[in-house]
Amino acid sequence: MSKKAWGGRFQEESISWVEEFNASIHFDKVLIEEDINGSLAHAGMLAAQNIISEYEYSQIKAGLLSILEDYNKGQLTFSVSREDIHMNVEAALIEKIGSAGGKLHTARSRNDQVATDMHLFVKKEVNAVIQATEMLQQTIIDLAEAHIDVIMPGYTHLQRAQPILFSHHIMTYFWMLERDKSRFNDSLKRIDLSPLGAGAISGTTFNIDRFQTKDDLGFEGIYHNSMDAVSDRDYIVETLSNISLSMVHLSRLSEELIFWTTDEANFVTLSDAFTTGSSMMPQKKNPDMAELIRGKTGRTSGHLMAMLMLLKGLPLTYNKDMQEDKEGLFDSLTTIKGSLKIMNGMLETLTINEAVLEAAVNEDFSNATELADYLVAKGIPFRDSHEIVGKLVLTCINQGIYLKDLTLEAFKDASEVIEDDIYNILSPKVVVNRRVSYGSTGTESVKQQIEVAKNHM
Repeated sequence: MSKKAWGGRFQEESISWVEEFNASIHFDKVLIEEDINGSLAHAGMLAAQNIISEYEYSQIKAGLLSILEDYNKGQLTFSVSREDIHMNVEAALIEKIGSAGGKLHTARSRNDQVATDMHLFVKKEVNAVIQATEMLQQTIIDLAEAHIDVIMPGYTHLQRAQPILFSHHIMTYFWMLERDKSRFNDSLKRIDLSPLGAGAISGTTFNIDRFQTKDDLGFEGIYHNSMDAVSDRDYIVETLSNISLSMVHLSRLSEELIFWTTDEANFVTLSDAFTTGSSMMPQKKNPDMAELIRGKTGRTSGHLMAMLMLLKGLPLTYNKDMQEDKEGLFDSLTTIKGSLKIMNGMLETLTINEAVLEAAVNEDFSNATELADYLVAKGIPFRDSHEIVGKLVLTCINQGIYLKDLTLEAFKDASEVIEDDIYNILSPKVVVNRRVSYGSTGTESVKQQIEVAKNHM
């Protein structure tokens, strides 16, 4: 047992296992840099407002910087009896500089202190996610440009649909990531707010300058309501939501890679660096990194749901429940940054099996729509064209051939309007490049798309 950190009101000794359950220092110590920066700004403001002396401020500043140096050297000891990073830093400060350290908490509560730390931390981390997203976007652009003319099967319902450019397919994920990046950037408007100076709930009687600390900490805005400042966790929910959706996009791309690397498809080959083997089957090369991204998507969505459930019944303002806002967020941020980095590495080292893709689009019926459009251009109603082509496909299936293998006589038996130019029309390259509408899979259209994408970087 140990004495409670509070003194005064509490006289009984603490129970060690209760302290352990109550403490957050195990995970919130990652906020130490934000906590010290927030304290430096607060102390500087207190001195500017003549609430503490310049000498006391200089002592506090030197002590806080020394604590951060100790932490970076692995020489700072934390105690669960001090509960969290804030009380641990304050105790270390008092130990270093004496009573002046006790003045740091003047006109401040742990409620606005932790809120400030979290806003600073989330702002930093979201900017890191945006940077990692842009790196992956650039890799996608590079991959698309390097394989601009490669044709592959396009799918709907995981069935062969129409031939498309690989570059068009992979650029789809650029735009998913662009929307992710936009959401993260937009969220910064709500993250980049200063709660410092709100106190526990109602502000303070001291003549503090909240706008000075806002500017000193680099915040764009400030909370206008002290109760909102200490109780708001919307920005954490929003960050978790943005992470969850971005992870869903990475999961979809992971699923593509997993399918493309199967023996049945063999469209691409992943680098050995991003795959693993089997402990039993020596021939295996498993896309484990892609599978892990797909799997970790579930946990980030889980953290989002946990945060929503945490908040749904909380009255204003601060409640101890809010201590649970951190672990899920920290884990989600680590997960999204790691997943973006891994996906970037997989795509940077990806091998496109062009010969396999070429064979694939020449041995399927993904050019059937082109034949139907050809008939429409000859004046046949689309529904009639659809039926004619469907019957030709069935004929091919029964004979074990493809549309390009049919004789001209067989085509004319189906419709007299078909001429020998049909064989050129059915070529996958021609099929792709006849797509000329904006945003389509034609080569020139995709090149235009890539140029637009570059302007978003």
